[in-house]
Amino acid sequence: MVFDFLKGEFIDVISWLDDSHDTMVWRFERRGQAIKYGAKLTVREGQAAVFVHEGQLADVFGPGLYMLETNNMPIMTTLQHWDHGFQSPFQSEVYFVDTTRFTDQKWGTRNPIMARDPEFGPVRIRAFGSYVMRVTEPGLFMTEIVGTNGEFTTDGVSNQIRNMIVQAASQALAGSGIPVLDMAANTQDLGKVIAGAIAPKVAEYGLSIPEFYIENISLPEEVEKALDKRTSMGVVGDLQKYMQFNAAEAMGNPASGAGSAMATGAGMAMGMGMAQNLGAQNAGPWGTMPAAAAPQAPPPPPPAGVQWHLAENGATRGPFSESELAAMALSGALTRASLVWSAGMEGWKPAAETALSRIFLQVPPPPPAP
Repeated sequence: MVFDFLKGEFIDVISWLDDSHDTMVWRFERRGQAIKYGAKLTVREGQAAVFVHEGQLADVFGPGLYMLETNNMPIMTTLQHWDHGFQSPFQSEVYFVDTTRFTDQKWGTRNPIMARDPEFGPVRIRAFGSYVMRVTEPGLFMTEIVGTNGEFTTDGVSNQIRNMIVQAASQALAGSGIPVLDMAANTQDLGKVIAGAIAPKVAEYGLSIPEFYIENISLPEEVEKALDKRTSMGVVGDLQKYMQFNAAEAMGNPASGAGSAMATGAGMAMGMGMAQNLGAQNAGPWGTMPAAAAPQAPPPPPPAGVQWHLAENGATRGPFSESELAAMALSGALTRASLVWSAGMEGWKPAAETALSRIFLQVPPPPPAP
């Protein structure tokens, strides 16, 4: 009975099974029990076992099955002064370190980064993404980050790494000289620059960043709205035609009220025409109005003629009225191939392809060759 009691006070199997996704370090619970000489240590793939003796880092074991003896615990043997071997149980803390990749770690800029864009000038940009973290030096990670924490998760180090990333990202984005509108096409190269900048710093903690991603680089909301308007103007193209299209579309939509307004205007025009016809019918036999009839308003002035411009030898001339251009056509100063333009045209066109084609009906063609 005494032998069984003493046997129960010793630890002879040391291992760790983890089903979490964020635990980086876990301390083996021994509850004051001593580790038996020759105890079995199981270190699975993706793990490392770190022994800490009286506050000092001792031996580190990689994946494998071990019998804890003096031949595979050189540092512990030195710390315990086991010069001639030992057979007794010993006290030591055992920490298991997860050396697999911790994926989908998030980072982002809390405050905007000031940058000088070659097209827009000073701009404020934000960036965010993800990275992969891994413990490459379990002993160094224990001494620099974990200490005596019994259970250490990714939250304990992610804030520090995030600060490193944001600092490196601010320098890389602000000093890249890449236009903001072209940064989306260069996120992979920018990510390599940022990852390379933080690699030496995280290595001091026994960590590495095997993968780093920039998911998005954005501008302030008000700037994005201005860019959307600018893009819309580019898609619209000819603003005058776009307005004409919207007006025609509104006329066909009863809910807009534009069709009823046009109908009201047309009715008013028809009413005015009928009133004028009645006034003509009520005139006297010799074309004079009765004394009681109100005098008719004078007719409106004729509309101003279309003004035309000419393009000759890289310069423009005008404006000219159609009658002036007709005289020029008779004198030969204006030909069918002369480039002309008037308000409402998309660009310069030969005179024969515009409304001026009628003035050439009275111009004789060139004489036949002799």
